[in-house]
Amino acid sequence: MTDNIQSIGRGFGDLASAEQRNKVLRNTYWLLALSLVPTVLGAWLGVATGITRSLGGGLGMIVFLGGAFGFIYAIEKTKNSATGVPVLLGFTFFMGLMLSRMIAMVLGFKNGPDLIMTAFGGTAGVFFVMATLSSVIKRDLSGMGKWLFVGAIAVMVGGIINVFVGSTAAMMAISVAVIGIFSAYMLYDLKRIVDGGETNYISATLALYLDIVNVFQALLALLGIFGGERD
Repeated sequence: MTDNIQSIGRGFGDLASAEQRNKVLRNTYWLLALSLVPTVLGAWLGVATGITRSLGGGLGMIVFLGGAFGFIYAIEKTKNSATGVPVLLGFTFFMGLMLSRMIAMVLGFKNGPDLIMTAFGGTAGVFFVMATLSSVIKRDLSGMGKWLFVGAIAVMVGGIINVFVGSTAAMMAISVAVIGIFSAYMLYDLKRIVDGGETNYISATLALYLDIVNVFQALLALLGIFGGERD
């Protein structure tokens, strides 16, 4: 009798846990979709005004890293309050501004709009594949985290060095590595939500947003290098 009661109790516990995971995943998808709106607005404003045109080289790197890490710190501090969502959306607007310099350069190509849409479609395709895999893979992927973190640090350091070196070959290699690492990060972050390892939808959205932006930017860089058509 006692064993039956315990089994029923575990069943209700599993059901509640599954409902909680689904709620976090659902809220994450909604907020992720919403976060793209300020990103597009920021990118449009940056392209239209040219406000980020002068942010090249070391200055651009300092502004980006300072702003990005400042926002990420603020998001983590406010993720359990009503302020968390506006701070996250402010960050995505900032990221749109930072992306606008590259977008403006790509728009300088004759086929610039097509390249941007291709990069967007490619990123959406990667996200769809990773979201599907996260729902069907049963094994624990938590061990991937430390290796992906090392890879992310490596490409970030490589990117910073290449800001001063300006090598096209290095940029191509870094972009390919970024696509691979952050596509895997998408799977890792989505699997954490599915498995209940991430219970805060603001933190989950931040992680996935960074994955998506990195893949998009790397794809756009490669498309600009290989497919950009001059007038």
